[in-house]
Amino acid sequence: MKTAMHALGVSALTIVLILSLASLTHAQDLSRYRNFSFGMTLADISTQIGSRPGDVKLIHERPALIQELTWWPPQPFGSSRPAEPVGQVRFSFYNGELHRMLVTYDDTAVKGLTDDDMIRVVSTKYGTATRPVADVNFPTNPSYHATEKVIARWDDSQYSVNLFRSSSGTFAIVMFSKQLDARP
Repeated sequence: MKTAMHALGVSALTIVLILSLASLTHAQDLSRYRNFSFGMTLADISTQIGSRPGDVKLIHERPALIQELTWWPPQPFGSSRPAEPVGQVRFSFYNGELHRMLVTYDDTAVKGLTDDDMIRVVSTKYGTATRPVADVNFPTNPSYHATEKVIARWDDSQYSVNLFRSSSGTFAIVMFSKQLDARP
């Protein structure tokens, strides 16, 4: 009983931590994640996260310029639980414009959370989720299978936010601009 109560307390604390640190400003604004929004330039995001030109990875140049930039939010030293639930964010740019974000959560920050727990957490920022029988694809990311099963989706006519658990068990969100993601 004591172990179950402790596990429940840890899960509740983790959810509160995620909610308090996820600084999305508007509920149901699917065009934003924290201070990043679709359409931002590579230069703007590079400045915001403090990256260098050498940090940008060229995926291909034709028919469109596709580039990626990965950001690892800073974590405090000496803490057994990270203050930041996000392990990394991978930004994808189409001709210099942000069109896709892959947000991977730190395993220790979300340990013990179920799919339903994560759906509730993300829903506080993006509204009511659907639970489609669908996959999300990763055309340029070898860290994931070509597709992963979507656990929950938040969708509008322009943007899609997809929660999934990778084949390795890590929670992640892939967000994209439908207009730019559909381009070749």
